[in-house]
Amino acid sequence: MTQMAQTAYSSIDAEEVEQFSRIAEEWWDEGGKFKPLHAINPVRIGYIKAQICAAYGRDFDAISALEGLSLLDIGCGGGLIAEPMARMGAQVTGVDASERNIKTAALHAEQSGLRIDYRTTTAEALVSQHAQYDVVLALEIIEHVADAQAFIDSCCALVKPGGLLIMSTLNRTAKSFAMAIVGAEYILRMLPRGTHSWKKFLRPSEIATGFERNGFGVHDMTGMVMHPISWQWKLNPHDLDVNYLMVGKR
Repeated sequence: MTQMAQTAYSSIDAEEVEQFSRIAEEWWDEGGKFKPLHAINPVRIGYIKAQICAAYGRDFDAISALEGLSLLDIGCGGGLIAEPMARMGAQVTGVDASERNIKTAALHAEQSGLRIDYRTTTAEALVSQHAQYDVVLALEIIEHVADAQAFIDSCCALVKPGGLLIMSTLNRTAKSFAMAIVGAEYILRMLPRGTHSWKKFLRPSEIATGFERNGFGVHDMTGMVMHPISWQWKLNPHDLDVNYLMVGKR
């Protein structure tokens, strides 16, 4: 565990938390402000399940493929990933710095008959409690924190020996600026303006460096690409220019 992860330092960006808190009630509206996440979810879920099953020798086709595994979803929002993981049998803890997000997530899980441990807290706070999990997810969250490298340190500290850390974010390229900010926020208005700051996007090499600093190897990496006509998402390991997923193994 790095010195940064041992401290009570918080990587939370208060302005980012407030921005998402204002639209917390819209998490489960598939046609609302979180429509892009609903669209990308099937691809993310399939990839995450495949990576976990391969690492832990589970049957991908089993209904409860993740039975008995502890899973932490950092920056869980309204629970769009936490709920599918719980349905697969994982013991899910979802954390978010926004109390309104957690309330939305907890209510939806209750209505869906799912048991998920939702908490308004931070990765750093969990590190101080010496918490660890078989799988840690940090999806579309690192580009919203105040200190990305400190956040990576905290995420790594929360993974059990032999466990997985799966992160997804946006690459800092000219293409991502054109598509994720100019296109998605200003032209197509798929996202509220100001959702992202291009300067906070991370190159794969920057996340890989954080993994290596904490004794993790890069286990897998792939891009997520949207077809411009069908608007369907698919995985493409050869195109990391905009959205990508990276798996670290301790």
